[in-house]
Amino acid sequence: MNDAVTLFLKGLAMGAANVIPGVSGGTIALITGIYERLINAIRRCDLTAARLFFKGQWKALWAHVDGQWLSILLGGVAISIVTLARLFEFLLIEHEQYTMAFFFGLILLSIVYVARTVSHWNSGAAVALLVGTGVATSIALLAPASQNDSATYLFLCGVLAISSMILPGLSGSFILILLGNYALVLGAISTFSLGILIPLALGCAFGLVAFSHVLAWVFRRYADLTLAVMTGFVIGSLVVIWPWKDAISQTVQRAGKPPREVVTSYEWYLPSLSSQDTWIALLLMIVGALTVALMERFALGTERAGQTET
Repeated sequence: MNDAVTLFLKGLAMGAANVIPGVSGGTIALITGIYERLINAIRRCDLTAARLFFKGQWKALWAHVDGQWLSILLGGVAISIVTLARLFEFLLIEHEQYTMAFFFGLILLSIVYVARTVSHWNSGAAVALLVGTGVATSIALLAPASQNDSATYLFLCGVLAISSMILPGLSGSFILILLGNYALVLGAISTFSLGILIPLALGCAFGLVAFSHVLAWVFRRYADLTLAVMTGFVIGSLVVIWPWKDAISQTVQRAGKPPREVVTSYEWYLPSLSSQDTWIALLLMIVGALTVALMERFALGTERAGQTET
């Protein structure tokens, strides 16, 4: 029972995190220690799963895709999107600096816990860490490309966006902005334009299954290097989460709906220590860090309790 509650809470955190630019559900999954199992569960949505589905072998299908575990997690994600994510979205609009400060502290301390999952830190792991940090930072600093509505490019956008969503430290919506098609996809969703949504959805479906297979394979063979790279991704995401920055945005026109401002890049600056807002933000950073520490302690206590019962 405790395991199910803990997993559900992790799902809540994953759903809420998707609202924050630079924080993805993959980041939370990695921080909370469920990332590899999540990737393996997604990977099992394969031809074997399809064969079991069409044969009506529901129990075998449920076991094959780790159904009970996945349903509890996704239940938390779904409820979070309806409830907690709305709260964080409001806070992000009304108190962006404070909200980002909380998540900056949360992610900053979580790097320590993620790094601890690497069993042997050596020169290879250190290089992997630097590569991951460099890639994530470079992505954050890239200038957006121009819009392209070709079916092939939209398929590629779907593959890259969904792949980034399951990678820690990378945001799928931010990747679409960099690829130049965020406004196009936003408009297509509001008008239900199938000519755009179908190739995008096909890319997402292909990318999710294919990339989960790649990640599972890499995890099995190069666990330490993979975790080191992902730790670097999380470090690089701090560039986007930094509370003291000015957003550079553009107006997106949407058919039948009001225009929407979309952030395309940022201008970073250092905070003023004479400002009360700065000290409040720093306090919230500490609260975010303490939240991670408490989550880690709770997870450790649950794991020990489970070991005692067995």
